[in-house]
Amino acid sequence: MAALVPIEFLAVIVCSIYGVLLAARKGMDVMGVFAVAFVVAFGGGTLRDLFLDRTPLFWIANAHYPVIVFVIAILSGFIVRYVAHIRRLLVFPDALGMALFTLTGTGYALEAGTSLFVAALLGVITGTFGGVLGDVICNEVPSLFVPSPLNATCSFAGAWLYIGLLEMDVPNGYALVAGIVLIVLFRLAAVRWNWCFPAVREPG
Repeated sequence: MAALVPIEFLAVIVCSIYGVLLAARKGMDVMGVFAVAFVVAFGGGTLRDLFLDRTPLFWIANAHYPVIVFVIAILSGFIVRYVAHIRRLLVFPDALGMALFTLTGTGYALEAGTSLFVAALLGVITGTFGGVLGDVICNEVPSLFVPSPLNATCSFAGAWLYIGLLEMDVPNGYALVAGIVLIVLFRLAAVRWNWCFPAVREPG
């Protein structure tokens, strides 16, 4: 799916910016910023490629991707020192990056011949696992695994909308846009109104 290439390229840029903001909130130095940006941008896609046995990994096959992340991390590492309220900014690149990577992951899984359900799951992994790794490096419990505004659910819904539209023979470009819009709006609404699942706890 040729349409997925520019979507993936944009996803790398957006997720690396999210990684920079995440690291800056923890006060990391420039190399720490690059490390977090790198794993956020490439973590989910790497896991997807390993599951699908796609070689070389997408960021190795596209050698300019790591260079772009490096440049963004180095430049932004100095710029964000002067940005106030970083926590408020995190939600925007988080939502957009998750949407872009979710749909590229879903599309590549469909291209590899997986079932529709597996394609949706791999889309969710691609869209969310980079953020999980970023939280781990920043010494935080990943927000994906604790009661917090819906994350993977937004990704899953967008993946299924994309798949459903493709099954109805809607052109791929329109299906991509619809999926991206749903995920971004769903995620922003979840953060705005604190939609989350309750914690599962042992009785007593």
